[in-house]
Amino acid sequence: METATYRIIGTIRSPFTDGDTTPIQSIFSEAEGAIEVAPGYADGLEGLDGFSHIYLLYHFHRVNGFSLRQRPFADGSRERGIFAIRHCNRPNPIGISLVEVIAVEGNTVRVRGIDVLDGTPLLDIKPYVRQFDHRDEVRSGWVDARRIEEVKVRSFSPKDLREYEESA
Repeated sequence: METATYRIIGTIRSPFTDGDTTPIQSIFSEAEGAIEVAPGYADGLEGLDGFSHIYLLYHFHRVNGFSLRQRPFADGSRERGIFAIRHCNRPNPIGISLVEVIAVEGNTVRVRGIDVLDGTPLLDIKPYVRQFDHRDEVRSGWVDARRIEEVKVRSFSPKDLREYEESA
């Protein structure tokens, strides 16, 4: 198999230090964070302040190994294929989050909706472009059947979801 090498272009700062209490998706987080881009990449932020949202691509730096089948945090009833869920135990431990841009200040992007552990290595930033990224008719596989929007928990962290399942 081929391999690829990536450059770490910065560090993600967040209030989260424990994966068990970190929201499982950015849509379930109101937390603010900062994207610290290494000074050598700061020129790449030019024009980013015109976008309301960005995708963060990052390296799950606390993951050891992977599994092709895993129980998703949002539905621990059974294992699913790793490519049908967003779990961190992936063959390539790459994460993606869609966050709101608050401000771009020098080589730092302040964001809201962060769902990433503090100190996570940043691989890339891409702007969310409504005209390219939005789709009206989508299917979300097992997530549609799970009816996630009806689950009432505080922050949708792995811990919160376990407690919800135990009380149901």
